[in-house]
Amino acid sequence: MTETPVTGAARKGAKRGGGLKMERVFSTAGTHPYDAITWERRDVVQTNWKTGETVFEQRGVEFPDFWSVNASTIVTTKYFRGAVGTDVREWSLKQLIDRVVKTYTKAGIEHGYFAGDADAEVFEHELTWLLVNQYFSFNSPVWFNVGTPSPQQVSACFILSVDDSMDSILNWYKEEGFIFKGGSGAGLNLSRIRSSKELLSSGGTASGPVSFMRGADASAGTIKSGGATRRAAKMVVLDVDHPDIEEFVETKKNEENKIRALRDAGFDMDLGGKDITSVQYQNANNSVRVTDEFMRAVEDGTDFGLRARGTGEVIERVDARELFHKISEAAWACADPGLQYDDTINDWHTNPETGRITASNPCSEYMSLDNSSCNLASLNLLKFLKDDDTFDAALFAKAVEFIITAMDISICFADFPTEAIGDTTRDYRQLGIGYANLGALLMAMGLGYDSEGGRSMAATITSLMTGTSYKRSAELAGIVGPYAGYQRNADAHKRVMRKHQAANDVVRVLHTEDGRVHKLASKAWDDVIKLGEKNGFRNAQASVLAPTGTIGFMMDCDTTGIEPDFSLVKFKKLVGGGSMQIVNQTIPRALKKMGYQPEQIEAIVAFIAEHGHVIDAPGLKQEHYEIFDTAMGARSLKPMGHVRMMAAAQPFLSGAISKTVNLPETATVEEIEDVYMQSWKLGLKATAIYRDNCKVGQPLSDGRSDSAKKDQGETVDEVVETKVVEKVVYAPKRKRLPKSRVSRTTSFTVGGAEGYMTSGAHDDGELGEVFLKLGKQGSTLAGVMDAFSIAVSIGLQYGVPLETYVSKFTNLRFEPAGLTDDPDVRMAQSLMDYVWRRLALDYMSFEERSALGIYSAAERQRHLETGSYEPSFEETGSASELVEAPAAHAEVIEDVETKDTHGNEARQVPAQPVVGEAKTTAELFEKLTGTAVDSPLCMTCGTKMRPAGSCYVCEGCGSTSGCS
Repeated sequence: MTETPVTGAARKGAKRGGGLKMERVFSTAGTHPYDAITWERRDVVQTNWKTGETVFEQRGVEFPDFWSVNASTIVTTKYFRGAVGTDVREWSLKQLIDRVVKTYTKAGIEHGYFAGDADAEVFEHELTWLLVNQYFSFNSPVWFNVGTPSPQQVSACFILSVDDSMDSILNWYKEEGFIFKGGSGAGLNLSRIRSSKELLSSGGTASGPVSFMRGADASAGTIKSGGATRRAAKMVVLDVDHPDIEEFVETKKNEENKIRALRDAGFDMDLGGKDITSVQYQNANNSVRVTDEFMRAVEDGTDFGLRARGTGEVIERVDARELFHKISEAAWACADPGLQYDDTINDWHTNPETGRITASNPCSEYMSLDNSSCNLASLNLLKFLKDDDTFDAALFAKAVEFIITAMDISICFADFPTEAIGDTTRDYRQLGIGYANLGALLMAMGLGYDSEGGRSMAATITSLMTGTSYKRSAELAGIVGPYAGYQRNADAHKRVMRKHQAANDVVRVLHTEDGRVHKLASKAWDDVIKLGEKNGFRNAQASVLAPTGTIGFMMDCDTTGIEPDFSLVKFKKLVGGGSMQIVNQTIPRALKKMGYQPEQIEAIVAFIAEHGHVIDAPGLKQEHYEIFDTAMGARSLKPMGHVRMMAAAQPFLSGAISKTVNLPETATVEEIEDVYMQSWKLGLKATAIYRDNCKVGQPLSDGRSDSAKKDQGETVDEVVETKVVEKVVYAPKRKRLPKSRVSRTTSFTVGGAEGYMTSGAHDDGELGEVFLKLGKQGSTLAGVMDAFSIAVSIGLQYGVPLETYVSKFTNLRFEPAGLTDDPDVRMAQSLMDYVWRRLALDYMSFEERSALGIYSAAERQRHLETGSYEPSFEETGSASELVEAPAAHAEVIEDVETKDTHGNEARQVPAQPVVGEAKTTAELFEKLTGTAVDSPLCMTCGTKMRPAGSCYVCEGCGSTSGCS
């Protein structure tokens, strides 16, 4: 990359205007944000689930009462600074936020960002309010470093460069190593290095970039094992016209074959196994940088030229379709390589006069100049959903203004791992604002993730975010000056702003909500064009969509980045210790938004708690199923659903999107080809795919299929043993009813159809017979119901549990159905549904009924008023009684209760004991569904991680597999 030298004064920026006048929006004048919150003390004890060893303990930490246990645990273990057990150790969230916010405010004052001291105070209070109320979060390096004696590194994303010389290659190893040592990740493009098919000046043959990848991979693995708790995060990119492209494409696929062979020979090849280090290229994500020329050649079935690095001449021609097939085949086999679309990336580049964009960070959302970095921050979208389920776009825009201001201030005092990265970042001031909880927001609004309405909402929100960011960037340029490289790239930068505006103009809004957001976004882009023409811009880029792994947990988000919900059932830690299985709290809100009644919502949520999906949920209309589609499970999103959502947001982002398109194990190479091709046509900047169970060296839980176990090197018991089987004859005895017995007759109406039910009981109160009268004597229906009644009555007397009948016959759906005249069962899916719900209420105990989600009207009313269905003891509102005591009920209630986006008490989400030995949502999903989540185990706490963007994140301790 070449660039114009910039003086120190130009980098700092000369004050041009009078400073920002800060408007108080979120906080209250005269009241510090902390004083409006109830604080509580907690004990944070973290245990490795595999070994039982306590890996962290800090007692008496202070957090707001509405922060979840998981959020407080992750912040305490990851972000509190100072040695544990000493007086210098941070123990309160107030200390952490003050350490960061006061540093930002001080730097803003020093560099002339504010009109006066009062404006600086408003900025400090507003930023504090947004952070403590979980409306947004900075990326992890900010929490690690800002306000501490350590270097003030604020960036999580780095792009390096390497040239075709040994000095440059060895410097690459060195720079990458220092970045890994600090827990961050980096990406770079190796295409400048000569191929193994070209000659050196000495007459010998060049080694080629793939050979140098081995050294970098070994270095990354060594640094990781020497001190880091996670694998090194790195991205390696090679241009599609590089002569060594086929070797690059097949490197990781060949290594996967090696893993299988070594595993079958008895070596320990699991992730973290002692023999896995013999395998190469495992510490990087690989991507091929493809051009429009290549993709058109694939479409047309023509040849494509591979070019010498030194001269640019074509030294070999290959069949484009065959090469594209090899890329897709390798991705099918091991998930690498992904694709980056070079022409699209550089068409949206604001600084082409300085240099092309050749690479990305490890998670593939930050794409900018070589030797540069980006600091990230993400907003929690669900916080901006009002009580009436409308998105508060104006409030969202105000939050974006404060956050962008803070992010730009951070560059004024930030430190960087190399001098070149520091120079480029200060000259171009790349920012990466983004969001999390999109999937939860769309569900709560009753919008399907893979629907036109969902995509329109996502597009308008993203457009408003980036438009507001560039508007504030232009305002800052009028006060402290544009970025140092702006004048050289002014025409290109303004051209890209017009492209964003044009993309906003063609968004097709489909409902009132996206129309309201789109109107504000259009106004923001008008202001961007006008202010940019006058002032220029403070930042070369403004937005990306990052994985939001660790910080997503800090904000108590249900979904990360642009991702859909992972599953409808969640694992939740409790205040008093222990854990519960809960249904995603946005589901009841979505059902209420769509007009379902309280008893219907209870039944649907109870069904989801038991099954993990919505298929055949009682009373749920099939046209509403799509709203509850998830990344995994019985109604998992189709691959193109992911691609289309990315395409909706991409035109409104400076960078790209960290996201992996998930495909089932049965997906074909041709399907992967289609995903890659459609991603290019829809204008994405990058695409990564993952096919379930394509990785060998990843430990899976025991809930997976036998085929998956075999592929993991495990032996599936198929041995047929000779056994002596003793024949045992079981003869059930009939328990007849006494001649005179207590019975009750119930009249009922279901959907306008009338009927009578007579039930008789044994002396101990146990149900022994049922007789139903429907229709006139002699009719076919009457005859069928008589036969049904006799069969059921005999079954009851021979010992078939009433609970079995109730579970089998409730939720049957056929006409007549609808409203009933029974206050305890207001809606019925059919006559059978009503009859067995009524019998359950009459003859089953509360404990038995609650396990099936059947409650009387009085119990439901009591639950709404007190949070408990049963009056005799404090109960958590679970769909089944807790089976593992003696957890304190008060503590369980405190944590299971949920609040709405404004902190008000909300309807309780039914919870129940965690299935099996699950320790995270990923493990819970496996236990509930019997299918595998193909992700690694956390190297810190031993639990199964779950996907977050193109990385993985641990729910237990917040560790990530990439940049956070």
